[in-house]
Amino acid sequence: MSEANEQLSMPTTYDPKAAEQKWYDYWMKGGYFQAGRLPDAEPYTIVIPPPNVTGMLHIGHGLDFTLQDILIRTKRMQGYDALWLPGSDHAGIATQTKVEQQLREEGLSRYDLGREKFLEKVWDWKHLYADNIRNQWKKMGLSLDYSRERFTLDEGLSDAVREVFVKLYEKGLIYRGKYIINWDPAARTALSDIEVEYKEVQGNLYHLKYPLADGSGSITVATTRPETMLGDTAVAVHPKDERYKDMIGKMIMLPIVNREIPIVADDYVDKEFGSGAVKITPAHDPNDFEIGLRHDLPQIIVMDESGVMNDQAGPYESLDRFDCRKQIVKDLQEQGVLIRIEEHVHQVGHSERSGAVVEPYLSTQWFVKMKPLAERAIEAQKSGKGINFVPDRFEKIYLHWIENVRDWCISRQLWWGHRIPAWFCEECNHMHVAREEVHACEKCSSTKLKQDEDVLDTWFSSALWPFSTLGWPDVNSEDFKRYYPTNVLVTGYDIIYFWVARMIFTALEFTDQTPFKDVLIHGLVRDSEGRKMSKSLGNGVDPLEVIERYGADAMRYMISTSSTPGQDLRFRWERVEQARNFANKIWNASRFALMNLEGFTYDDIDISGDLGTADRWILHRMNETSREITRLIDAYEFGETGRLLYNFIWDDLCDWYIEFAKISLYGQDAVQKKTTQSVLAYVLDRTMRMIHPFMPYISEEIWQHLPHEGETVTLAAWPKYDSALEAPEAVQEMALLMDMIRAVRNIRAEVNVPMSKKVELVVKPADERTYNSIKRNLEYVERFCGTSNLTVKLDCNAPDKSMSAIVTGVEMYLPLAGLIDIEQEIARLNKEREHLNKEVERVEKKLANQGFMAKAPANVVEEERAKMEDYREKRDKVIARIQELQEV
Repeated sequence: MSEANEQLSMPTTYDPKAAEQKWYDYWMKGGYFQAGRLPDAEPYTIVIPPPNVTGMLHIGHGLDFTLQDILIRTKRMQGYDALWLPGSDHAGIATQTKVEQQLREEGLSRYDLGREKFLEKVWDWKHLYADNIRNQWKKMGLSLDYSRERFTLDEGLSDAVREVFVKLYEKGLIYRGKYIINWDPAARTALSDIEVEYKEVQGNLYHLKYPLADGSGSITVATTRPETMLGDTAVAVHPKDERYKDMIGKMIMLPIVNREIPIVADDYVDKEFGSGAVKITPAHDPNDFEIGLRHDLPQIIVMDESGVMNDQAGPYESLDRFDCRKQIVKDLQEQGVLIRIEEHVHQVGHSERSGAVVEPYLSTQWFVKMKPLAERAIEAQKSGKGINFVPDRFEKIYLHWIENVRDWCISRQLWWGHRIPAWFCEECNHMHVAREEVHACEKCSSTKLKQDEDVLDTWFSSALWPFSTLGWPDVNSEDFKRYYPTNVLVTGYDIIYFWVARMIFTALEFTDQTPFKDVLIHGLVRDSEGRKMSKSLGNGVDPLEVIERYGADAMRYMISTSSTPGQDLRFRWERVEQARNFANKIWNASRFALMNLEGFTYDDIDISGDLGTADRWILHRMNETSREITRLIDAYEFGETGRLLYNFIWDDLCDWYIEFAKISLYGQDAVQKKTTQSVLAYVLDRTMRMIHPFMPYISEEIWQHLPHEGETVTLAAWPKYDSALEAPEAVQEMALLMDMIRAVRNIRAEVNVPMSKKVELVVKPADERTYNSIKRNLEYVERFCGTSNLTVKLDCNAPDKSMSAIVTGVEMYLPLAGLIDIEQEIARLNKEREHLNKEVERVEKKLANQGFMAKAPANVVEEERAKMEDYREKRDKVIARIQELQEV
């Protein structure tokens, strides 16, 4: 299709659905998203935060991925070898839970299938939802390099996981031991500390009276979980608590189970809190566990992995833990042991995945020693060689966490995930940790070995994501050498601890570099009322629904420009509609321009000739806008970028320049017409490039209709600031013209005079320079003020019985001649005088403020003084005009 015909074929209305499918297929076919096209260029890398293969993407993903796409598209256009690497996370607990739910609906459990068959089911799930995620990425217009797509359980990443596990184990940074961990009774797996969400719960504090075994008295303790008393193995008091000094070492008869337990002294006890005596349950409380180790106390587990009381619970065996609580409270009351119940609001841990109340539980697990890893990360951050957090306030949050980090429980009692690379000899119980499967025991040569049943925490493999996806542990991998470390990580503040910190730890340990230069932290997408989106509230938003209704460009533009870094944003449908209207405005303006570019080719574009005021002004504004949005994108200020683009396109280009351009486009001067066509084609081309990272589809559709060179706007060069396009005098002239036009139109609107009715206009410039500016642009004033007779004089008097408009440097008069009555005009001028009085008073107060005068830069003070003089001058002219009219 020829360029001219292509221009003429631009539809009257923009159809997002047709454009989106067409252009994404075109981009994919052209391979435009693949890195490596520019081998000599500087690389720029982003690895996508891998979404979980547990379902569909939500609007929060829409924000996260759109911001990354804006960055990668901009850098690609700026000539970088840009890599945006896609992938997904196996999400151990979440995915296994989903598949087990499916099996329950069929009356089955994973144990009915066995490990191998169950994992086949989970892989089927993964393939289905990974395909869904990929399709959603495409619907959003994401420019991902699919040739490098990774999955946390693929072969290469599994190699990296085993390498890291073995090396940390060999360094003594991974160990296996029996400790109190967070236990999810619903998923029947351990959780790390940060997988526990604490919620405020209205509960009770139960005060229990434990009798001394010798019958000499009793001691009172309090607990929020009376069912755990069945596992008590001591009562602790402070060694300096005078109340109990004679009881230390005595035995207590534990009610219900009638087991003797000692009273021990421990500095951990706060003698000022409650009774000063605490029950010690080493197998069900982390603090009690530590006390138990110090005093060599037994560790009695009283419930099983499902939260059901076990054979150590005596008469409560087989009861659910919460049913047990109700029954034991009743029994303790009957026995006179429960002396008081208080209402008590406290924080209760819940599983971040299943929602179940977490149980502190004694269990043999694998752990990572975090302190040595944290020390290196802290040193890097404080020495200035760490990560640049945007906004920088998140650096303090990050540092606070890593400075107080606890050992990380990395084993999970699941089948879906990276199986722990440890084998146990069934003959001598010797443990082997190895990168490959062990077939014979190195200690006794037995071939009877069994691999650890547990898998690693999902975040263990995710922590390696920035380098494992690029080929590590093969440090000679071409991608690893070229694209690592990455440039920026874009993520929400809710996973700083889960993911960001752990990536930094592992990267420093295994690559001696931070995994990325910057971390851009964005907020959450909330509903219009500011509530967190959730299934229970039914207020979630599906990005595909937004795209279906308004198009991908509208969704992308709205969500990317509605927030500032680190701040939550509220999703409002009306804002998506506004973004859609913006897209339509761009379309209509472009279509008008193209109707006037018939037969015009890229080679015809020439902006070096004799340009008019409006031409030089729009080129200056486009140039200025490109410089500012480049700076703002580099600073991750997407909201401000969107505002500047909107103002330039809607106001400057559409509402002003295109209207001004009509004069020469419809005129008889062929040279002037070609100049305007050149400017229009040039500015539209650059505008499509600037808007492309935000609105890739409509910008491609329009750019392809414009006179252009190259295959796609995706690879078109990013507009660079060009000092040759600076035109400050044209900016001044346009500002004057726009002020004049607005002022006349305001008067027309005030007195209800339509633009179709011509008016007489008298213009009195304040000086020769302003006079010359107006004379150079008379055709604009005549056309857009709608004049029948235009007079411009330096020394003219105000016509009798006329309305006036005062703008900087110009007085304008519209003879009344039947338009309005004088009283109405005097009233209008009195309002204007009141407004100017307030402005003069405001500036005078500011200039009289000693604090402002001391702190403000000299140029700011001068600007305020200039404003004051301008307001005074306008006020004087308004007062003079009122007096004139009053004398009529």
